[in-house]
Amino acid sequence: MEKTNHQLITIVVEDERLPRLSLLKKLEDFRHVLEVVDSCDNYDTALESILKNRPDLLFLDIQLQGRDSIQLLDELKQTIPLPYIIFTTAYSDRKYLMSAIKLSAVDYLLKPIDKGELAIAIAKATDRAESIQDSQQNQSGKMSFKSSNGRIFIAADDIAFIKADGNYATITTFLEQDLVLENLLSLQQRLPENVFIRVDRSTIVNLNHIYRLNHQQQTCTLQSTEGKVKVLKLSKNGIETLMELMR
Repeated sequence: MEKTNHQLITIVVEDERLPRLSLLKKLEDFRHVLEVVDSCDNYDTALESILKNRPDLLFLDIQLQGRDSIQLLDELKQTIPLPYIIFTTAYSDRKYLMSAIKLSAVDYLLKPIDKGELAIAIAKATDRAESIQDSQQNQSGKMSFKSSNGRIFIAADDIAFIKADGNYATITTFLEQDLVLENLLSLQQRLPENVFIRVDRSTIVNLNHIYRLNHQQQTCTLQSTEGKVKVLKLSKNGIETLMELMR
């Protein structure tokens, strides 16, 4: 499978312990394209986690301790855009298959889940994500980033720097800051590599906007074409890396 531009934030919802652990184990081989942030064993915890984490991809058991996962999706879509969905079930049920089709589910996998079929389903999900991102970027000239409230669109050249924020990151432009639900490594892989440099463990800097480096104070001053200025405090390694690059 080709590597996607960034990992899809993923949640597994499965009410039976052994099938849940089995799926999580199989998903470890897909860590280059998926970031599993949670696994849930019932309707209520799934609803809470999905609303909190806003995943890109959901592995969803058809039945959740007697409750209907289609009802869960109906409840979710009143509040947020639905993520990509891969249904998992122990039964080949035509009613649920039709529901999956209506919800534009990525795939419908029978348990026990075959590793080859799982790989195909994940490839479908990543292909959909990449197609949407490419379309959004081509139409607007901006990059798409997932935020806690939906998506934000920023032109790469407008970004001054990016700082890690736990498992997420804060993008700073010359106008504002935005928290995006994507880690620093994923962002680094998506941005132009000769312009955006990861100078230390927690910081990516846009080299095109560097105006002044102060080794003693360990600061980097960045300036936009309109003259707006941002000052970034760096680690010792970070300032030394930039000093070397900007010689």
